[in-house]
Amino acid sequence: MPITTRTGDGGFSRLLTGERVSKGDLRLEAYGTVDELNAVLGVVLAEIDQGSAAEVHEPPLRSNILETQRLLFLLGSDLATPQNANVQIKRVSHEDISKIEEWITELEQTLPELKRFILPSGSRLGSLLHQARTVCRRAERCSVRLSEKEEINNHIQVFLNRLSDYLFLAARQVNRELGGREIEI
Repeated sequence: MPITTRTGDGGFSRLLTGERVSKGDLRLEAYGTVDELNAVLGVVLAEIDQGSAAEVHEPPLRSNILETQRLLFLLGSDLATPQNANVQIKRVSHEDISKIEEWITELEQTLPELKRFILPSGSRLGSLLHQARTVCRRAERCSVRLSEKEEINNHIQVFLNRLSDYLFLAARQVNRELGGREIEI
């Protein structure tokens, strides 16, 4: 299958239902931002595998990021398919949210309590996780705007909210392991 189809040259794209929508449509912005988040997480994985973090990161981080990338593909197809569509797809579920919440609980037990805000910085890997967190927050805001316009799976916003919390804690944990300094403000 060729990658260049020329079907989007006029500024339109097709949803999984076959419906043509503007590339400026809020639905496309939402799942496009989820795709951007997935790409940032790919850079996180590259840093884990090739960077200085390869020797010291906690093993669950890599598997959690890979699982997150799989879930983001699911979430993207969920956003790309209207709730009332006659297309059967797997959608983000409460179980997916629970998985992220378990990761959060594990990290919260190992990290010191925050008493002030911190700047997104520290190690390179920690900073990349902070960047992923901010893209995740943007994806959440896009999904909220979309939900105000039309019905979407109500688990999407919760999932993205929990994922951004996880990415924040993962950044803190990585910085702690790599000696990246948390700068409080």
